[in-house]
Amino acid sequence: MKHTEKELLALKEEVSQMWKLVLSQLEKAKQAFLNDDFELAREVVSREKRVNSFELKIDSDCENYIALYNPVAIDLRLALSLFKICSTLERIADFAEGIARHVIEENCEPFSAEMKTQLRIETMFDTAIEMFSDSYEALDSENTKLAGKILSKDEIVDEIYIHSIKILAEAIRKQMITAECGLHILLVMRKIERIGDHCSNIVEEIVFYIDAKVLKHHKNKVDI
Repeated sequence: MKHTEKELLALKEEVSQMWKLVLSQLEKAKQAFLNDDFELAREVVSREKRVNSFELKIDSDCENYIALYNPVAIDLRLALSLFKICSTLERIADFAEGIARHVIEENCEPFSAEMKTQLRIETMFDTAIEMFSDSYEALDSENTKLAGKILSKDEIVDEIYIHSIKILAEAIRKQMITAECGLHILLVMRKIERIGDHCSNIVEEIVFYIDAKVLKHHKNKVDI
């Protein structure tokens, strides 16, 4: 195996380790929010520094690889994609931390199980986490056939978020919850919606690396 190939494998392994950490952050943020688990939320917040350290290390390694080996074609696309994916993973972790901070800092009563069911917030969490896990599988197996499946799930996340606005507005109008609590819930759901968007961005980078296709701003991404 060439030295450059070893360097690329090392980069992929670093990204893999960061991915697993961020996945853990997402799953714990979900449980902390749904179960009002303050200790678990504090754990998510405290582990954010590890995510940031991963990002700085991978950024530096990607830059050094490009500068030292002057890669071309698929090797260059991989290095560039890993660089961008690393940044996106850090942003997703930021949203997980933000959800955890909502649990720690909220000043309203936990909303009812009935409201959670109406909002489909657990389904929204699960769908976003599935997108995140499937994106890793697509990169690890270099299988872009998973792209359409992942991107279609983002539409589910978006639909739940849009519908939640109407449900929360009605709940506030009927004084079932306070406006402050309604906004608190909406902000959390907005973060989940953004996680779905960032998973879609990761898929775009994977397709760029493997197939040399640019999906950004493509109207028919879901059909790919």
